[in-house]
Amino acid sequence: MKEEHQELFDKCLDVLHKNDKGNHTKPAGGLYPHQWLWDSCFIAIGLRHVDVERAKTEIDTLFKAQWANGMVPHIIFEPDRAYRAERNIWKSWSSPFSPDNRSTSGISQPPMLAEAIWLIGEKLSKTERTQWFKKLLGDLIRHHEWLYNERDPHSEGLVLQIHPYETGLDSTPPWQVQLHEHTKPKWIEMIEWLKIDGLVNMLRRDTRYVPPGQRMTNIDALLYWDIIGRFRRKGWDISKILHRSEFCIEDVTFNSILVRANKRLNQIAKVCRMKIPEHLTDAMRKTEKALETLWDEQSEQFYSRDFITHKLILEPSIGGLLPIYAGTISKVHIAKLHDLLRDHRQYWTNHPVPSVPLTSKFFSDIRYWQGPSWVNTNWLLIDGLRRCGLGERAEELKQRTIETVEKSGVFEYFSPVDGRGLGAPDFSWTAALIIDLLSED
Repeated sequence: MKEEHQELFDKCLDVLHKNDKGNHTKPAGGLYPHQWLWDSCFIAIGLRHVDVERAKTEIDTLFKAQWANGMVPHIIFEPDRAYRAERNIWKSWSSPFSPDNRSTSGISQPPMLAEAIWLIGEKLSKTERTQWFKKLLGDLIRHHEWLYNERDPHSEGLVLQIHPYETGLDSTPPWQVQLHEHTKPKWIEMIEWLKIDGLVNMLRRDTRYVPPGQRMTNIDALLYWDIIGRFRRKGWDISKILHRSEFCIEDVTFNSILVRANKRLNQIAKVCRMKIPEHLTDAMRKTEKALETLWDEQSEQFYSRDFITHKLILEPSIGGLLPIYAGTISKVHIAKLHDLLRDHRQYWTNHPVPSVPLTSKFFSDIRYWQGPSWVNTNWLLIDGLRRCGLGERAEELKQRTIETVEKSGVFEYFSPVDGRGLGAPDFSWTAALIIDLLSED
């Protein structure tokens, strides 16, 4: 690490220590008191540089909440009485597959587990790595089997998501388009008509800690809660959910990460000298090819797809760039995405890449996943660019990311216009991934 970045490194390490709960790391104080799936994966990737045993514990704790059907939930709730209402929103115990000893959400998040496990393994001795991989491989395979068994019902290769939260990019525009194309429940229409949606702030955790203008709207929050309520009443049974689902999406971000996760799973199994079940291997091969079907020739971009209609949702977001991270798309498509990435009118600002292009009708430089730059998605792009042979562009993006955090602080997200920090301060995955980027030097 360069000496000039020591202060930033130490500041990021302090954030991780501050948010350390012993066996997991909360994303931020106050706003995010629980454990989140892909947050912990990114956190472990950074922690491996300073405390590899603690990084291993971060991942082990996620698997302790794994459902019997193989799903690793996106939230593992703290058991304190103060969070009883939040646990009751999800009622994970209504599913026979949920763990007996932990309350969780009923959905998952992008499959970053295999990547985190592999990278942690690089910091272990050969013997320790093999032992740890063998310990986790069975549970990791079950998670990938769950993805295909429950979320690829037609065996087409792409897995579907049933809630925007599953993408990790909670209020990303492709989902917003789908959300508002469908009929709103009467009770939400009434709240909107009476213009009393401001009362929702009394129930929202996020707007107690962050200005409302930086989060999703109250109407959107109600729509998200309504979806959870419907799924909860169906006991988180995917067959019942899909039978009457108004919409679900094959998200390009999720599936791009899945392609890379499958590669890592194969590598982990090889180290363990164990074979992945043939049916899972066949499904993983399909995903690589299926990802290319999300390409739109006319606009020369990747998009998410409506699972019901099989039509592309032609709303651009950073997800359209993340097939670069998958590492398997054609050279032609890589070149087109590289051109799109470096377009100053859309993505290439003086700061990390924004979550939607500057030209999007949804763009707001301060509102959650509708414009701000996030360190985790930029980390994915940096990694993918390197593997695609675009190391110079990756290095440039890496430096912009480090400089923005160094100047503005360890925030949840940042304005791509002026670089100011937004959302929660002392945000764990920002800290962890900056540690990872600095540790490369």
